[in-house]
Amino acid sequence: MGCGSCSSGGCTPGGCKSNGSCLTDGGCSKLDVYDWLSDMDLPSNYKPFPYVEIRFKGSRKDFYRNEENIYLEAGELVAVETTTGGYDIGHVTLTGELVRMQMNRKRVTEEKSPLKIYRKATVQDVDKWKNAKERESETMYKSRTIALELGLAMKLSDVEYQGDRSKATFYYTAEGRVDFRELIKKLAEAFRVRIEMRQIGMRQEASRLGGIGSCGRELCCSTWLTDFKTVSTSAARYQNLSLNTLKLAGQCGKLKCCLNYELDTYMDALKTIPDHVDRLKTQKGEARLQKTDIFKQLMWFSFADDNTWIPLGVDRVKEIVEMNKNGEKPEDLKDYLAILEDLEVVEKSFDYENVVGQDSLTRLDDKGKKKKNNNRNKSRNRNGNNPAPQGEKPAVENKNQPKAQRPQQAKSEGDAPTTEGEQRANLNHNRNKNRKNNNNKPPLE
Repeated sequence: MGCGSCSSGGCTPGGCKSNGSCLTDGGCSKLDVYDWLSDMDLPSNYKPFPYVEIRFKGSRKDFYRNEENIYLEAGELVAVETTTGGYDIGHVTLTGELVRMQMNRKRVTEEKSPLKIYRKATVQDVDKWKNAKERESETMYKSRTIALELGLAMKLSDVEYQGDRSKATFYYTAEGRVDFRELIKKLAEAFRVRIEMRQIGMRQEASRLGGIGSCGRELCCSTWLTDFKTVSTSAARYQNLSLNTLKLAGQCGKLKCCLNYELDTYMDALKTIPDHVDRLKTQKGEARLQKTDIFKQLMWFSFADDNTWIPLGVDRVKEIVEMNKNGEKPEDLKDYLAILEDLEVVEKSFDYENVVGQDSLTRLDDKGKKKKNNNRNKSRNRNGNNPAPQGEKPAVENKNQPKAQRPQQAKSEGDAPTTEGEQRANLNHNRNKNRKNNNNKPPLE
């Protein structure tokens, strides 16, 4: 989006200064940070925090020292120092005191991040960086071909070029240790750059590649989630989810991280629900547990000879369990009618008009018939029924006048009445044109 077409009325829009086309790689929601201290002024004797948070391709972030006190805003491209020499290009995501809080949260000290910011990225730096990014997809395909030729049990997931195009980092996944020394030699000869190999997990691979989850939103690991905790099948059991691996697994092949989001809430609600209550004994019969609504604190039971599910509150279930332990049986599962009224299961009358049947279902078919009739009339006119010349009005048809009889055509010899045993000649020569021995059919009995 150009500056002239934006709705801000100027070339310095707010926010990340992009105004529609996000400058960050992967979209605005890619590990975005909101600076809620940006509108606050620092005290007069207070120096700004000298470190800046920079983000690179994927979810890689790091902290760099702004020694020259360059004025930076979120979204700007900067050239930063690297540990292997040269420089790299990244986006500014955070400045000021929030960087100090981020470093404390991630337990990063100033001594552990001695790298510094060189300058704001120039036009030459940006062009070189974009050319390096365009080579990444081609490099990926070629490197996968080389890995297959060497027979290595690994999967190359992503390639990231350094901003000055002097180094390429290959991210791969493998079940065990891989000896890729020969692969590094082949890659260095093919691409003429320094090669670095990094092994990542399945979830880190999904976070780098990104995608859309079954919920319709972007993957959590590619937008905001950076701490990957273990997820077990017990989380699905506590939430009464079916243990279907196809539905519970994410794009990484592991269990979805979102199974842990509401697990604590379910665990708190399950404390009041009795355990191991599969059957309740009553004088009417034995009722079996069919369903448990955790948040509504309801347990649904049904008898063997009845398909009706009866909802019971947790207190009522505990009461019946105590009666069964004492050898007593209630007459029936009572109080469920009151529960149904509380749940508003009783049908309500809604104020609406029933418009079904007002329109004819064949209203569209009539239009089709008219079109067919018009086509037939056109074909008749082409065959010899010439339309009336222009300027002459067609005669008005008198409905009371008797219609003239159609003149009879002269009968040929074949039209004479046939006697029994003889076959009448077929005048439809067009349809029977390709038939053979049509007149030799046996007579109908």
